[in-house]
Amino acid sequence: MTTVRDLTTKPHEALAAFLSDDMMAVNALIAERMASKHAPRIPEVTRHLVEAGGKRLRPMLTLAAARLCGYEGPYHVHLAATVEFIHTATLLHDDVVDESGQRRGRPTANLLWDNKSSVLVGDYLFSRSFQLMVETGSLRVLDILANASAKIAEGEVLQLTAAQDLATDESVYLQVVRGKTAALFSAATEVGGVIAGADEADVEALFDYGDKLGIAFQIVDDLLDYEGDTKATGKNIGDDFRERKLTLPLIKAIAKADDIERAFWVRTIEKGKQEDGDLDEALRLLTKHNALSETREDALAYVAQAKAAMASLPEHPIRDMLTGLADYVVARIN
Repeated sequence: MTTVRDLTTKPHEALAAFLSDDMMAVNALIAERMASKHAPRIPEVTRHLVEAGGKRLRPMLTLAAARLCGYEGPYHVHLAATVEFIHTATLLHDDVVDESGQRRGRPTANLLWDNKSSVLVGDYLFSRSFQLMVETGSLRVLDILANASAKIAEGEVLQLTAAQDLATDESVYLQVVRGKTAALFSAATEVGGVIAGADEADVEALFDYGDKLGIAFQIVDDLLDYEGDTKATGKNIGDDFRERKLTLPLIKAIAKADDIERAFWVRTIEKGKQEDGDLDEALRLLTKHNALSETREDALAYVAQAKAAMASLPEHPIRDMLTGLADYVVARIN
């Protein structure tokens, strides 16, 4: 295996290089299990999304957690593929729900094929993920990943009901994020420890690391929508505003709004009546109420908690890379 000092400074790339053999096995298993003898559209749609790129962060977290805890068996590969299938299935479903036209710089599957294909292939991948879980022979692993799948769906439904509702507060936002994003991060790290037979304190630390990393990851994404580099993020500044998404920066600004400002938010977010210049006004209000700086502080606080959880685990090169990965998540906003 490659040592950390031989690698680029980007922790996810260091982790990918360190786990390269395991990731090759995961990719081979994904290719094998996304095949379908009777419905060729399934691998067509899946391949379009799987091959679109992405850091494969979630399956790497499972591999890293298992290796960190000394695992030498084969089933961490099954679990990493499971996590990637669950993630891919949720992306297929999300693009239908959000009526998205682009994912990772490419047309979405629902645009190239249709909504029915995206939903049904997503269902197929969920089924495949459960087959892979069962092969590990661990009821606890099955319980963790089944619960994560339910939480993801619950988070998405909660987001639908909270969307464009100015009564949505930070506690509801956190519930949504814990469901739609952090649930799979924490499950990915937790099952790595469980399959390795780690002691309960270490399994709990791995869960906490994944949970806090996932929350920070989503908060940073929400913040970058208002102050990110378009070339780096692939999104235009203010896309969330135009789509009337109540993310953390908006929630913070709305909580401090006076009557005139609240009327602005009602018109632009609740009623969707947006005009030229509204994004500039939204950015002005976010700055006025320190919503962006407070959102940044929240992300940094969750990263600090993720690093604290990792510090309790045994010394290992992977532990250092996972700590660096937490810092890297928020490096984009510093």
